Amino acid sequence: MKQKHYSDWSPIPWSILFAFCFIGFIDHFSESNSKLMQEICDNAVDDDGDGLIDLNDPDCACETLEPVSLIPNPSFEDQRCCPIGRSQMDCAEGWIQASAPTTDFIHSCDWLGWEEFPPPLPFPDGEGIMGFRDGRVPRNGDAPERNWKEYAGACLLSPLKKNVKYRFEFHVGFVDNTSSPPINITFFGTNSCENLPFGGGDEDFGCPTNGPGWTQLGFVNASSSNNSWRKLTIEVVPDEDIHAIAIGPPCVPTNNSTNTYYFFDNLVLADLRSFEFQITGTTHPCASNFLLSVPDETNLSYQWYKNGVALIGETAATLSKMAGEGFYQVRVLDDQLCLITRAFPYKIPSYTESLQVTICKDEAYSFGDQFLEQSGVYIDTFQTIDGCDSVVTLNLTALGNITDTTYAKIFEGESYKIGPRRLTTQGKHSVVLTSALGCDSLVEVNLDFYHVYIPNIFSPNGDGRNDYFTIYGNHEIVAISSLSIFDRWGALIFKDNGGSNEQIAWDGTHRGRYLKDGVYVYKASVLMHDGTEQQFTGSVMVIK
Repeated sequence: MKQKHYSDWSPIPWSILFAFCFIGFIDHFSESNSKLMQEICDNAVDDDGDGLIDLNDPDCACETLEPVSLIPNPSFEDQRCCPIGRSQMDCAEGWIQASAPTTDFIHSCDWLGWEEFPPPLPFPDGEGIMGFRDGRVPRNGDAPERNWKEYAGACLLSPLKKNVKYRFEFHVGFVDNTSSPPINITFFGTNSCENLPFGGGDEDFGCPTNGPGWTQLGFVNASSSNNSWRKLTIEVVPDEDIHAIAIGPPCVPTNNSTNTYYFFDNLVLADLRSFEFQITGTTHPCASNFLLSVPDETNLSYQWYKNGVALIGETAATLSKMAGEGFYQVRVLDDQLCLITRAFPYKIPSYTESLQVTICKDEAYSFGDQFLEQSGVYIDTFQTIDGCDSVVTLNLTALGNITDTTYAKIFEGESYKIGPRRLTTQGKHSVVLTSALGCDSLVEVNLDFYHVYIPNIFSPNGDGRNDYFTIYGNHEIVAISSLSIFDRWGALIFKDNGGSNEQIAWDGTHRGRYLKDGVYVYKASVLMHDGTEQQFTGSVMVIK
């Protein structure tokens, strides 16, 4: 075959060659241009082509809008050392033993507090807490020290500004109602860190305001149930810049006659706006009119996001409609700041429930739009009062005829009680009862008499006939457990508690001598074959 040379190929038209070159140029330009573009953070488009949209792109990073505590080490997690006993507040980084009576640093690394004042577990945040007293009762029996007040203090990371509103949120822990009675947790401030510690080492100094430089910023009453934590809030507007704080009991001398103890954890002090500017739901998440909202301020612009992607048109403080389950955020802009709220996880709650139900014969159970009469497992979805789905699994048992048979024995002249009836005759009896479930139950009672014979006369004269008094019966009697004989004045003249294997019987003697003819009283206990212990009393005549 003849080999074809390049010169043999037909020439490529210039128009096609130009088109290929133009397309390559456009692709190169587009690729280069996308690399140069900046991500636009509110259009739900990957503008720079890096696969990341809006808030998911580092180009759109903003500061998170959340309260950051001005108190150093607010949850007592950072340590200079691990406490091994009481009065080691200096082991907690950033904290100062503010008063001469010493607070306690408690940490799971070693020391978990006084044995008589166990802290409630788990701790609200992390592994460290603080413990303090309000008053003290000395172990040597001296009078209670009413001004023994323990405070911890700290220099703030930045001062509280004059006339600015702040919120102080914290957890208070309680031992029990006796060791942790209600208390006014009190918050103090000073314009200089040099005022820590206060009191000059005087254990009876009391609260910070008993000396110069301190002011009471606020207080809140705290009470709770046994061994538990409670989250509390104090809002303050200082009259001057505050550089250091102290927290603990109120200034009034305590009237407690027993030692008291409390705990602190997770002390968050920040400007009020950082607390309030959070996403909240307008109603219950299952409600059809549920929306999300943030505080509406006229000098701010808003943009809502779901899973980091902008919701186009959602630029008001309240969403106009929900966009399904996911993580919602709001970007807030003013002339100087770009802030992003913490993500709000929106998930419509659903519930599950299991029911065990038993119905009687010929009854029906209403389950949703069904009336069920047969045993089985049924599943249906209902709505709660808040509009949430509740998936209910029903295990239904439909009872048939309920019958039972029982056997009973009585002595002739007695009655056998079953339900509302009393049976007195031998034979089979049919009784209809109502069960605990309200169903009719047919009980067949087979009633019989005990066959026991107790003579009312015997002749203990040694002639070999009728010489003993005892109780007779067929196989129904297992044993005579005891037999006692009394004379007509009530004196005990014979008693046998069945210590031997022989049947108990009285031969008419007392202390080896036959008694006079007459009437004697007996009392006997007999073990029957059905396991019951029957008691018998009566009289027997002795005739020789």
